[in-house]
Amino acid sequence: MEEKKYFVHESSFADDGCEIGENTKIWHFSHIMSGAKIGKNCVIGQSVTVEGRAVVGSGVKIQNNVSVYGMVTVEDDVFLGPSMVFTNDLNPRAPYPKHGEWVPTLVKRGASIGANATIVCGIEIGRWAFVGAGSVVTRSVPDYAIVAGNPARILGYMCECGYKMRNIKHPVENQTEYKCQKCGRKYEISPSGVKEK
Repeated sequence: MEEKKYFVHESSFADDGCEIGENTKIWHFSHIMSGAKIGKNCVIGQSVTVEGRAVVGSGVKIQNNVSVYGMVTVEDDVFLGPSMVFTNDLNPRAPYPKHGEWVPTLVKRGASIGANATIVCGIEIGRWAFVGAGSVVTRSVPDYAIVAGNPARILGYMCECGYKMRNIKHPVENQTEYKCQKCGRKYEISPSGVKEK
């Protein structure tokens, strides 16, 4: 029998047919369902469910009481805060099940989603974006954006290192430059997207 290169607590279940990467740790009372894919070096907290057809990248931290439903894709280095919620159905009715016809959601690399936030399905959370605790996200979030509220709105931009950036006046029309006060990285933000300088 091949030795497992990941850890599953004795109170948790990892069903046959799931994929779990090397050095991933799955803690108390969690359930990884058949068909789920989890990368390397992840930390899966207490009472977490990862359903079949969910994909979790490498280096992801999933805090307690999170359900990663089918059709949710979480890229590398994402942080999912305690009790945050994904949805996968825009118009659920108990007597009219969708039979797996869920609406996909994508969380891109490095994004952080705060505790008790709700992510309505069918959207993308951009690279290194930051969703404030308790927010209700109903539309896609741009790369590096900080969003909060109900519905969530853009409040600023956050550096890859996790600090809010300061706006610097930029000479090019429709372009804004931001600088991180912690690490000194600079970014140009325009309607076409974000570019690190």
